[in-house]
Amino acid sequence: MVKTNINVNGKKISKEIPDNTLLSDFLRDTLSLTGTHIGCDTSQCGACTVHLNGNSIKSCTILVADCNGAEITTIEGLSSNGKMHPMQEAFKKNHGLQCGFCTPGMVMSAVDLLQKNKNPNEKEIRDWLEGNICRCTGYQNIVAAVKDASTKI
Repeated sequence: MVKTNINVNGKKISKEIPDNTLLSDFLRDTLSLTGTHIGCDTSQCGACTVHLNGNSIKSCTILVADCNGAEITTIEGLSSNGKMHPMQEAFKKNHGLQCGFCTPGMVMSAVDLLQKNKNPNEKEIRDWLEGNICRCTGYQNIVAAVKDASTKI
């Protein structure tokens, strides 16, 4: 067991957990933040993407113990006072989802992209989202959503 102190979506969390607990499992099973999806457990799909100290990471590849003292933001932490984040609005407006399973990871990755590149072109968006798999769309509406959000963030 290991004691961990992290900040999740602006809330301080102090818990004693097994030292082999993955961040994705901790978020879903311990904190009931089920917007972080688990699609592969091998870092291939990107459905579990969250922000760790402002950078997007695949939460199925990191132990909670390695996040001690960190700031974690999940898809649930993007909205503010019941108002969706501009990226979430853009995904909705541009039909950037179908089944929705990959959407939280796509949104979290796209938010990180726009924090690093305010006006990415289509190739830069596609390259950035390469680690996120969508099995339903042709990615065109996802790219359009990211481009749309770039004008609002």
